Amino acid sequence: MTHPGSGSARTLPTRAQDVPAAFAERFNSGDARAVRELYEEGAVFVPESGAAVHGADAVARENAGFLGLGLPIAVHPRHVRLAGDIALLTVDWEIGGRASGTATDVVRRGEDGHWRYVIDSPFGGA
Repeated sequence: MTHPGSGSARTLPTRAQDVPAAFAERFNSGDARAVRELYEEGAVFVPESGAAVHGADAVARENAGFLGLGLPIAVHPRHVRLAGDIALLTVDWEIGGRASGTATDVVRRGEDGHWRYVIDSPFGGA
């Protein structure tokens, strides 16, 4: 499930509302490194258990379980709430009929103008 030009060759989102689609594109490529690039180094991931993990490496480990399903993700943003360089996203998602939920995510625009996850809580909304 990898594609040529994966990883850093992909453009990072420059608008908060584009983060979910960028995540889906990278996830569906099967390229774990490309997915990891969408997270700040100190990002937090909150799995279904609610026990948050910290740091891009820990986030990558959590995402590996979803990537390991080998199924595509579909994302449907419900809300994007902007406050300067920070945004709150509410996104409905489904992975090939095997897993689904509503994410409540926080993204931030970095000094480079690109938006990345600060908090990814895939089961954090209703």
